[in-house]
Amino acid sequence: MNQPPLLEQVTQTMAVGSKSFASATKLFSGPTRRSTLMLYAWCRHCDDVIDGQMLGEAGTQYRVEDVQARMQHLQIETRRAYSGAHMDEPAFRAFQEVALTHQLPPQLAFAHLEGFAMDARETHYETFDDTLRYCYHVAGVVGLMMARVMGVRDEAVLDRACDLGLAFQLTNIARDIVEDAQNHRCYLPQTWLDDAGLAEKPLADPQYRPALAQLAARLVNEAEPYYHSARAGLRGLPLRSAWAIATAHGVYREIGIKVQQAGAQAWDVRQRTSRSEKLVLLLKGGGLALTSRLTQPEPRPAGLWQRPR
Repeated sequence: MNQPPLLEQVTQTMAVGSKSFASATKLFSGPTRRSTLMLYAWCRHCDDVIDGQMLGEAGTQYRVEDVQARMQHLQIETRRAYSGAHMDEPAFRAFQEVALTHQLPPQLAFAHLEGFAMDARETHYETFDDTLRYCYHVAGVVGLMMARVMGVRDEAVLDRACDLGLAFQLTNIARDIVEDAQNHRCYLPQTWLDDAGLAEKPLADPQYRPALAQLAARLVNEAEPYYHSARAGLRGLPLRSAWAIATAHGVYREIGIKVQQAGAQAWDVRQRTSRSEKLVLLLKGGGLALTSRLTQPEPRPAGLWQRPR
């Protein structure tokens, strides 16, 4: 049976895996959208491999049981992609195209893989800085790679791209606390759990949802300065890219607000934005992209987590 073209495959991957970001990607120019989809396909694939979920084609499972062996496979194939070797797996063909076209630094790709390795090792997060370090690996570096796809090389703008990735991931953690707990994962800092009286508690148990709601609200609040900082990076992006990123910024931030407002009911249904809400946020994003051209960005706030250089 013939495989669909690579772009069609990766477009379907994003449509299934990230409805929140998929709509925003339609605002990119054609070449930027293609590269964004290619990069997303690799990120999604790596995540699925570590979780032992679908790999490449629908209806298939990743058969390697040892999670460390899966991790090694991802590292080897990523190195091969950078070498220019022929790649059999669609996700790695996609990554090879975007990595070589945009000269993505290998250290960023391997920093992203380290985030999956942290999951494989069942890393424990003692402090909020530890949680932010995880957010950097799984999302901050994606922001850095995405910015490079959009032509950014200015380190100050790259800082803002990383901040947006951190904000996105803090929102994701807040939204997915219960689902993660059901999968025996927890990204909340141990110090927060201790303060809330939740140390060693089964966080998936509904009786703890009022206390979890307070921690989720705290995560959403902690994400705010990173969202605010990220807006200052819009000026450094091409206008269509700024529109797309401003829209995604609004969509993810709104999900965090919904989690915060829902309280203990936040996990009764998966929090998301409706089609009409996305349309409003798309229009607001266009306004933010335009006004970013008219104002000088504020300095990056002191005290935010700083990415490695």
